[in-house]
Amino acid sequence: MVSFIKTPKMSFLLISYMRAVKNEEVAISLDGSSKKSQAGEGLTYSWDKVNVFASTTQGSGKKGVTQKHILKDMTGICRPGELLAIMGASGAGKTTLLNALTFRSDNALKITGKLFINGRKLNADILTKSSAFVQQEDLFIGTFTVREQLMFQANLMMDRGLTQKERVARVEEVMQELSLTKCAKTLIGVPGRIKGISGGETKRLAVACELLTNPSLLFLDEPTSGLDSFMAQSVVQAMKTSASKGKTVISTIHQPSSEVFALFDRVLLMGEGRLAYLGNTQGAMSFFKELGHVCPKTYNPADFFITTLAVEPEREEESHAFVHSTCDTFAVSSEGLAMARAVEENMQGTANGNDGSWYQMSKKSVSPYKVGWWQQFRAVLKRSVLANTREPIVLKTKVLEMIMMSLLVGVLYLDQEMTQDGVDNINGAIFLIQIEMSFTITMGVISAFCMELPIFLREHFNGMYRTDVYYLSKNIAEFSFTMVLPLIFLSISYYMIGLYAPAKNFFICLGIFILVFNAASGFGLMISCLAKDLNMALTISTPMLVPLMLLGGFYISVDSIPVYFIWIYYISWFSYGNEALIVNQWADVEEIKCPDKEMFCRNNGTDVIEQFSFNPNNLGFDCGLLIVLIIGFRLLGFLLLLNKTRRKTIKQID
Repeated sequence: MVSFIKTPKMSFLLISYMRAVKNEEVAISLDGSSKKSQAGEGLTYSWDKVNVFASTTQGSGKKGVTQKHILKDMTGICRPGELLAIMGASGAGKTTLLNALTFRSDNALKITGKLFINGRKLNADILTKSSAFVQQEDLFIGTFTVREQLMFQANLMMDRGLTQKERVARVEEVMQELSLTKCAKTLIGVPGRIKGISGGETKRLAVACELLTNPSLLFLDEPTSGLDSFMAQSVVQAMKTSASKGKTVISTIHQPSSEVFALFDRVLLMGEGRLAYLGNTQGAMSFFKELGHVCPKTYNPADFFITTLAVEPEREEESHAFVHSTCDTFAVSSEGLAMARAVEENMQGTANGNDGSWYQMSKKSVSPYKVGWWQQFRAVLKRSVLANTREPIVLKTKVLEMIMMSLLVGVLYLDQEMTQDGVDNINGAIFLIQIEMSFTITMGVISAFCMELPIFLREHFNGMYRTDVYYLSKNIAEFSFTMVLPLIFLSISYYMIGLYAPAKNFFICLGIFILVFNAASGFGLMISCLAKDLNMALTISTPMLVPLMLLGGFYISVDSIPVYFIWIYYISWFSYGNEALIVNQWADVEEIKCPDKEMFCRNNGTDVIEQFSFNPNNLGFDCGLLIVLIIGFRLLGFLLLLNKTRRKTIKQID
């Protein structure tokens, strides 16, 4: 679909259109025909009998699982040029409805119903391609400036045929419309870490990011939350302006002011998961007046509707009865029947007098992405690198932690000699360094990745970039840390401890620790993608790390590990890293001092290696298996992340 971008220069429209035609960006009908749609053709979105169920557990076993009916036969329609407000008391199901309409519901929910645009059934990819969604939570990379965030969005979401100059012009125009010009060069910020823009500016930035592409269909989840009355009115006015250009705008909103409410063309009122009213705002006043509820002249109509449909604690039964009576009354009213006919017409493709040629769709599946893989990769990788380098506190903390821990280990095991006690101390130091590095990088990766995960999910579901693009970019951006931090640690502690001195052994040791560091990093990514959130990831990480450490071949000999635990040994990077490091340390040591009174002595490095039941020829083999674990953990993490990005399907009932 061609998005025509408003600009003072008329030539820009002509250039954009000619480029779209040249690149065959003009839409083809859903049935795969080559008919071209008219630029700016509006989208009528309708939904019929949408039901949402959630499983609740009351007791044990299958008998204890019951279905909670959240949305009940929700039906509605929104046409081009309309600004529709979804309203209701807390718990009425506003956000649940919006999530169902945008395929963003939790996978644990069961959803049924019919979704249509201009007479054609809808799926997630088609909706993503032709719409934009503004979430209630404002999720951004705090180390980006406002302009950088908008340019990142423009590079990924605007039509690939546009030039960079045209993208910049659109960014400047949107910043002007939403009063973001003054803070264009200001960092977005991270609460408690990096000072940035205000909450109101952040909310306007969220709206600006979605208005960049001039979408034909715009969804917003409570866009005025956290804004003062003036800024709330400015945001809704921008939505109104977008709708006046022939766009279809649907928004949930909670307790708007009377001035903000007056900007909406139509209102959808909900009560306990049911449709209480859908029509123009003046008609809503008349409808409730007929039910015996008159809104006082000095009262905010939005507050009146919400209060009237709310369940009052001291009058629960009476409130429930009124809400259900209101919903039943609207269903058989003239407004309700007219709305039902309009929904039916849209499902049959006659609402707009068109045959559904609103969108280009080949016989193959429709991609929700506006730009190609390589352009996505460049933009996301650049942002990932900048996000890492622009947080000096985080960088300094990581480096300082490595320095302090290496000094502590170095002083603790200072100047070990080739004696029997020295052998045990050196082996202990080697394993301790592995533990320190593994726990440090695993927890660090989990914290960073889980905090950024909601941002990725929002942007991915908005059709900005693919899952593999994000995951690969994150791994590449983090790779420098897995190289530098082990180097800092070993450069300080290696010779303080008195490890085998030749430079060759130092660099082999460094290479092994880099592999161990990367394996632990991959494990952290896997845990992050497995867990639901940061708290869960941190909770399960230690119980999963400890067995890998205990069965790593230091605390218990390989030959002594019970057969039912041996599989843990084989997936532990501690086991391969420890064997490789012990072999590197002791293979060339020809003499170890042994007092005469000692009954058992290790006379050379070979004896030390045999003590652990290690194979001195396994150095290359262990390094190879560490690489396998690095790839395996990351691949498993990617598959788990891919599972998180599955959209909730809606069972469309014929």
